[in-house]
Amino acid sequence: MPGLYSKYIKFTHALGDFVAIAVSAMAAYYIAQGELTGFLTLLYTKFFLFSLVAWFLCAALLGTYRFSRVINTSTIILNALKLLFLYILFVEATLNIFDSNYLRHSNFPPRLYLNINYTIVAFIVLAWRLVVFSIIKLLRRKGYNYRRIIIAGYGQAGIELRNQFKKHPEYGYRFLGFFDDYRTDQKEVVGTIEDIYGFVLKEDVDEIYCCPMELEKTQLERLIDFVDNHFVRMKFLPEVGSMPDGKFKIDFNDLLPVLIMRSMPLDDVINKTIKRTFDIVFSILVLVFILSWLIPILAILIRLDSKGPIFFKQERSGLDNSVFKCWKLRTMYVNDEANLHQARKGDKRITPVGAFLRKTSLDELPQFFNVLAGHMSVVGPRPHMLKHTEEYSQTVDKFMVRHFVKPGITGLSQVRGYRGDTSEAYQIRGRIKLDIFYLENWSFILDLKIIYYTVYNVIYGDEHAF
Repeated sequence: MPGLYSKYIKFTHALGDFVAIAVSAMAAYYIAQGELTGFLTLLYTKFFLFSLVAWFLCAALLGTYRFSRVINTSTIILNALKLLFLYILFVEATLNIFDSNYLRHSNFPPRLYLNINYTIVAFIVLAWRLVVFSIIKLLRRKGYNYRRIIIAGYGQAGIELRNQFKKHPEYGYRFLGFFDDYRTDQKEVVGTIEDIYGFVLKEDVDEIYCCPMELEKTQLERLIDFVDNHFVRMKFLPEVGSMPDGKFKIDFNDLLPVLIMRSMPLDDVINKTIKRTFDIVFSILVLVFILSWLIPILAILIRLDSKGPIFFKQERSGLDNSVFKCWKLRTMYVNDEANLHQARKGDKRITPVGAFLRKTSLDELPQFFNVLAGHMSVVGPRPHMLKHTEEYSQTVDKFMVRHFVKPGITGLSQVRGYRGDTSEAYQIRGRIKLDIFYLENWSFILDLKIIYYTVYNVIYGDEHAF
């Protein structure tokens, strides 16, 4: 999707702020002292680290990095000034609270240094935000970083939204047309509500804006099911009494409010960075301290137990339904049905050693290499075989929603009793329900809890494992 890169604007601003704090600290010292050799003393290092913590704490309190596509220059400047004011207030208050045993030792830091520091920080932060904003607007006007959108229902709210898109190309929306059953004589109505489904798939539409009052209830319900099963974002132009039950997030296009369906914490690049950083660190620790000696032992047992390769790789469905090769330790005799039929309890294809590996989940350990490669996360919905993805997408409601996030080595549904066999309808429905709950309610603490219960089940056993 051309518009997916918008979330990295937050990271770009955060990185620019980090650079601003670092550059201002060194530049202020150089201007005040005429040299840099003393900058690396313990006191100045402490103050630099304190400045970083203070800045990002203030940014978190103000929600500075929650950016919208629809934003103007004055708002950017105002938000930056609010952050600068709170940062300076916080620093000054802290310096006056701490006694001489801490930051105020020997009249540290000098007033001249502080004033220069504040001035340079303000200049760099404002300049960086305006430069980034200008570049983004220019790129969007030239056709980059855009989202392809359609509007379901030819109503007044939709017309106003269309006008905003045309008036502000720097927002990065490419309007493809209206869909309506009763206004087909209008030039911009390119099809009926029924035509949406084929159009979205053919034209790779990113978002659907819906005027609920212009659609029948059955049409609205079917459209919701469609976007869930094809991971297309839907936003509603709210009108009183027209909204179905669900979890929504309010967004704005200029002064026009819209409701975003299926809002996820991992859409935020800061949350995504936290999760990815944890994945990398955790995987490296596992690989170095556990797999480095455990894999050779398990490899010998597998080879002594049956003929065939040590590792088994299988194509599975990943983020945005992309295909990747998932690695496991081989737990079955070599057979031609490994990619067609899921293992079940008492499956004769499973080797004796393989039964132990599956019972303890040790067969999943090579997937930490998938995590490092970026195909998977430590925690997330378990990836399915391509055949199962194709089958379940046709028969299980909202199955494709789980592909909005990376698949995981373990997941909420696994620690809540829905691991392994999903041959029964209630099993896959339960798994999907928990997967959707996870992606809509993700938190770092939730990931840690899932990892804890996964380790607990490995040690004490899981009645659903086989």
